[in-house]
Amino acid sequence: MSGQTFDVVVIGAGPVGEVAAERAAMGGFKVALIEHELFGGECSYWACVPSKALLRPGNLLAAAKRMPGVVVGDALDPAQVLARRDSFTGRGDPQGQDHGQVDWARGVGVEPIRGHGRISGEREVTLSDGQVLTARHGVIVCTGSVPRNPPIPGLDTIKPWGSREASSSSAVPARLGVLGGGVVGVEMAQAWARLGAQVHLIITGRRPLPRLPEFAGDLVLAGLRADGVIAHTGSGIDEVSAVDGGGASLKLTGGEDLVVDELLVATGRVPATGNVGLDVLGLPTDGPLEVDESGRVSAVDGGWLYAAGDVTGRALLTHQGKYGARVAGDSIAARGRGEDISTAPWSRYSATADHHAVPQVIFTDPEVACVGLSEAREGSADRVVDIDIAVAGSALSADGYTGKARMVVDTDRGVILGVTFAGPDVAEMLHSATIAVVGEVPLDRLWHAVPAFPTISEVWLRLLEAYGL
Repeated sequence: MSGQTFDVVVIGAGPVGEVAAERAAMGGFKVALIEHELFGGECSYWACVPSKALLRPGNLLAAAKRMPGVVVGDALDPAQVLARRDSFTGRGDPQGQDHGQVDWARGVGVEPIRGHGRISGEREVTLSDGQVLTARHGVIVCTGSVPRNPPIPGLDTIKPWGSREASSSSAVPARLGVLGGGVVGVEMAQAWARLGAQVHLIITGRRPLPRLPEFAGDLVLAGLRADGVIAHTGSGIDEVSAVDGGGASLKLTGGEDLVVDELLVATGRVPATGNVGLDVLGLPTDGPLEVDESGRVSAVDGGWLYAAGDVTGRALLTHQGKYGARVAGDSIAARGRGEDISTAPWSRYSATADHHAVPQVIFTDPEVACVGLSEAREGSADRVVDIDIAVAGSALSADGYTGKARMVVDTDRGVILGVTFAGPDVAEMLHSATIAVVGEVPLDRLWHAVPAFPTISEVWLRLLEAYGL
């Protein structure tokens, strides 16, 4: 492949890179897709897919226990749960863990290339074996993000878990420490607690999920505690030291000592820009690649460099990255055909939703599902409506159902700016909220969207009634 020329070269073959490559290929272009690990990327093997596979059995068991008349056991079978997770990630597949993703790429007209790709010049990418690929129209960087570890004294004396180890471990640790109350922290704390680990969740605030409404963090914290998770709130780790025979001793903020067999550090992620060759272009290698609405990197002359997904720092979520990848792939193809494209808000070539309607689900029990704003804008006339999720559908779903919903309304325009649901089985209601926010559906029109009875979606009527319709 030395000296090969493609129309588009994509660096990074996770879900985001796959979508960007496919969209460019759909535009009639010859596309190379480079990956130095597994085709399918972080989400497929170490994040979204395996973590949800670990969570689902526990969520089902808990839901069954909330339903009188359903006879179930008291615990999960860890071996079967881990085996089912591995079936989703292809572990042990004799054809290779990612052969399905490689076959898919070829099937959509994309050339998969293994190796580490670095930008080495204008429209040029050099692989780790010295091969040089030239792109006629452009390069799309889709290298994702990497975990960020805090500067805790002694952390380098152990091998802490990151999100990869937490989602792929082949054994249940007897004692698991989890540092961080974000999405990874709460999801993995609950998953491993339900598989039999004694879990200590260490967070700096009074509740997890600090960026969400307080009721969401409170409900999730109550769910974690119900599963036996020991929450150390208003705390942190001041020092770590290795323990003979394995494990770690943790000195918590406030003086408490704690010994664990594994420590999951879930304190956030940063864009993976450190080894992409950005220095060749005079760009920083320790921050996100800033892009315009079409995915084009603003600071590079000639308009040939694009980026999508976590590496842009916009919204570190797989589905949102794939959305940006569709925009970038379509944009580079259209421009390559000589088309004059529009990047006006909500057009095909603009990732407008990144700024207004980013949906997210935290797959704990209870779930949290949110999109758009969770608070009123400062200095605005926005109105926040909070209600309990108490409708016939929720009562039928589970005895003792507890949940809450929030709607943020732009009162000047009469449209919804954001919605947050927290409670069992709320994830499937999120897309209706996303459509309402993206479509800027007027509340007086939304009133005519009649939810079926008896479903939990009747909460929409209660929200509109609480607003005054």
